[in-house]
Amino acid sequence: MEAFITSANEIMWSLPMVILILLLGAYFTVRMGVPQVRLVGDMVGQLLHGGRTSAGISSFEAFAMALGGRIGVANIAGVAVAMHSGGPGALFWMWVTALLGAPVAVAESSLAQLYKHKVQGEFRGGPAFYILEGLGRNWRWLAAAYAAATVVATTLTGPQIQSNAVSAATAQAWGWDPLWTGVGMAVLFLVIVLGGMHRLGRTVGLVVPFMAAAYILVGLVVVVLNASAVPEMLRLIVGSAFATDSVYAGMLGAAIAWGVRRAVYSTEIGTGSGAQASAAANVSHPVKQGLAQGFSAYVDTLFVCTVTGLMILSTNSFNVLGPDGTTTIVENLPGVEAGPAWTQIAIDSVLPAFGPTLVALAVFLFAFTTLLSFDFYAVTNLAYLVKNHTAQRVAGMIAHLLLAASMVYGALQKSDMAWAFADFGVGLYTWVNILALVLLSGQAITLMKDYDRQKRQGLDPVFDPRRVGITNAPLWEQMADEHARTGDVDAAIETVAETAPDTRDLELEQAPETENSTASDDR
Repeated sequence: MEAFITSANEIMWSLPMVILILLLGAYFTVRMGVPQVRLVGDMVGQLLHGGRTSAGISSFEAFAMALGGRIGVANIAGVAVAMHSGGPGALFWMWVTALLGAPVAVAESSLAQLYKHKVQGEFRGGPAFYILEGLGRNWRWLAAAYAAATVVATTLTGPQIQSNAVSAATAQAWGWDPLWTGVGMAVLFLVIVLGGMHRLGRTVGLVVPFMAAAYILVGLVVVVLNASAVPEMLRLIVGSAFATDSVYAGMLGAAIAWGVRRAVYSTEIGTGSGAQASAAANVSHPVKQGLAQGFSAYVDTLFVCTVTGLMILSTNSFNVLGPDGTTTIVENLPGVEAGPAWTQIAIDSVLPAFGPTLVALAVFLFAFTTLLSFDFYAVTNLAYLVKNHTAQRVAGMIAHLLLAASMVYGALQKSDMAWAFADFGVGLYTWVNILALVLLSGQAITLMKDYDRQKRQGLDPVFDPRRVGITNAPLWEQMADEHARTGDVDAAIETVAETAPDTRDLELEQAPETENSTASDDR
């Protein structure tokens, strides 16, 4: 099994994956008019608007849920792994991926909003839904492939690295037994997820902002207290990123590959994961939530991952493998495995005795909110795969229990194998979603153009799918009609949330046989 997973990862995360993600980001950057820069104000502003309804959660809660999925152990352990195999320059390519990838997050989350459904009284959506609705019934197999791969990744492979990092951090900080750490996390997890989407949304909405801000603050303290090392650290990052530093000669490919790989895992850009949380939000235009999710890529990589990398590099708390992948060319921490321990040592070098405890708490919060988001993603995709409502509830309960069991199992594994399983799961559904985004790029650009047109007219954008030739988005048609009748966008959103029927049962009949050719980005 280990040999198969390793070989599969080498194929899925090879050069074509790297090139496709960067090219897709560059394409959306150009066609959408550089939204990652032009619309930063709208990204931040959207987080302050939109409330919860009976069927959906607030824009901020959806942002926090997606950010909770993004800010996980990859922001601490993953950065260390990237620099261990790709050198300090991997951090630079993580920045590039986040900047180019933000429009990809905008596109996939806008599509998720466009084709969301009301399932058992709650808004659900994501790649499986927008593949079927946007491309038609002939692509049903691709939608099912995404949903199935995501269920596997979020219940079996992904949770393992989260609990593994927590058990490693708590063992070093407090000497806790990994088994009981995993069991404790599983019990707390079940208490929260059994309370439904709204309890999950409230939890991540409270925890995520606090944990991210606290971690960034500690990181800045470490970097400021090592300010004299910053110039050399920045030179090292750039020199390693382009292999101009003699120590890292021959590592350009590794720096790019590992930087993109860990950035994709951390930000979930191109994977469609954040889009599933986006579909649950209450907004008046799909692009509004798309912009909120685009901003989450900045928070994740440009803030949290960067802080981790700067702490590690400014304190020389890292090792680097050479181009052959076996010989160590930089060894500042002999015998210390790449992971949370590097960050613990970095903090401890500046704030003695606090490093292990601070990192253990950060890893726990980062990992736990990611696990909560994983559960939401699993249930969302099961809602697509399983049509019968009773069967959906049973499948959802099984998913909760499988995820909890994976947490316990992962807490007892070696970190390299846990990472391999995590990469395998993410790779499976990322390839499916990238193909879907290429095929649906015209519709994503159409949505952005409609948003921009209304903004130029001085309007608060309200979406009517019929205006751009999209004919199979009934929730949005109802919302547009309610807005036209009352003139109150918030009331229109609330009315749709309360009165719209569960449309999942009608989905297969409503989906077109071929792609919605009338929805063109030429509009």
